[in-house]
Amino acid sequence: MKLNNIPNDINVELLLSFFPPGTCKVSLGGLHKRNAYHDLVDIVETSDDTFELIVGRNSLYHILPEYMFHPFDRFEGLSEVSEAENFQKEFDAQKEETEKAKRFFAPLDLMLLLLRVRIREQLNVYADTDKIIIDMLGDRMSEKQKQNRFIRHFIPLLPHCKNIRGNKTALTMLLRKVFLDENLRIELRRTEYEFTDHVPRYRESLSSDLTSLYVGNVFNEHVTTYIIHFWSEMECNENFPKFLEEVEELRVFIQDYFIAIDETILFEIKKDEECLYLSDQNKYNYLNYNTNLSL
Repeated sequence: MKLNNIPNDINVELLLSFFPPGTCKVSLGGLHKRNAYHDLVDIVETSDDTFELIVGRNSLYHILPEYMFHPFDRFEGLSEVSEAENFQKEFDAQKEETEKAKRFFAPLDLMLLLLRVRIREQLNVYADTDKIIIDMLGDRMSEKQKQNRFIRHFIPLLPHCKNIRGNKTALTMLLRKVFLDENLRIELRRTEYEFTDHVPRYRESLSSDLTSLYVGNVFNEHVTTYIIHFWSEMECNENFPKFLEEVEELRVFIQDYFIAIDETILFEIKKDEECLYLSDQNKYNYLNYNTNLSL
């Protein structure tokens, strides 16, 4: 079989991941092949509609000492009479011993190769999902944050945080989608808050750099505020304190990864008043919505 459509430098584990089980065999030809060839030396089509991959790698046979399988003095002391014939005979005997030894170690070689194939497949999954980048960017996240139902929606977006950071439109759309999945709604509000700096940056000398100098320790700053609306029944729900904790964890996470360094984000919880019912028995009749009055 020609290798015209297969890259010469392809990794064998990668190639095997595309073959259905039982459709190909692997023959390890030894490292000496790799000096002149790539990892994949050749593909041979067999008579039973399968393929044999000739690979330039060592099997366990090649790693072990040669004298375990072959006499180290096999070609010494050959009779000068019919020397060529005797040499060919010994050569054929050694070749047969080699094939038997390779067949003996073939199950172990295949097991190790399939293990490397599974590792390669797992690496492909990591690469396809940016898992490595996500783990690197999220290495400071606690296990509690990773289990947060709101934060879990944002973890796959960590590789794109540089594109989302500072983009309020994109962030607002993402937050609305996340809270909508939890049957909540949010609205965006930009509010000016008064902050107190408990460690004011005073200068001892007016000759110092004035760029970081301000008078007093109170200053005003615009803050992006997201108001989360909920029904008042949640007040009595035992899970409500946990909900507040999860929202605060989300705020810290968003501040760290998706908010510009000179801005601040806040979440406010707003209670929506319940609809006024005309009857305890017919809760679908709402005042000012589909009111039905009988005279």
